[in-house]
Amino acid sequence: MNEAIGKDSLHTLLDRLDRRILAALQANGRISNQELAGLVHLSPAQCNRRHRRLEAMGVIRRYEARLDADRLGLGVTAFVHISMERGQHKEVLKFQRTVGKMPQVLECYAVTGDFDYVCKVVAHDLKGLSDFLLGTLAQQPGVSGVRSSICLNELKCTGALPLE
Repeated sequence: MNEAIGKDSLHTLLDRLDRRILAALQANGRISNQELAGLVHLSPAQCNRRHRRLEAMGVIRRYEARLDADRLGLGVTAFVHISMERGQHKEVLKFQRTVGKMPQVLECYAVTGDFDYVCKVVAHDLKGLSDFLLGTLAQQPGVSGVRSSICLNELKCTGALPLE
């Protein structure tokens, strides 16, 4: 994102057409510029300029394929709550770098409340989850506790943001 544009003012720089472009890209990141232009009622050249501007502003972070975990044999999803030892600043920074490299961790957030982090984790089965939690995650320096909640049924999973 352009450093001269703050996060709060960036929201006001996006007009109705920008939001329509973003909504279409969230629905189909592989849409051609020609199709996108038709959807938002712009010429292909104007649409392409706006699209590239949104990328340059950092509004569009990346493009990715959303895979089906079940079909890939990753049948267990868990939300893991992690507590860190207090006063271990170096270990916390190391943990943050390390957890970012763990392929089983799909998302990880520093949170307020009873825990320091909440992570979304996938595994092939319960044994794989247990091995990861006890053998890898809980063994990280500075980690004082790990608790997990296993997902029974996915009701909604999206990366699409509300744009209005």
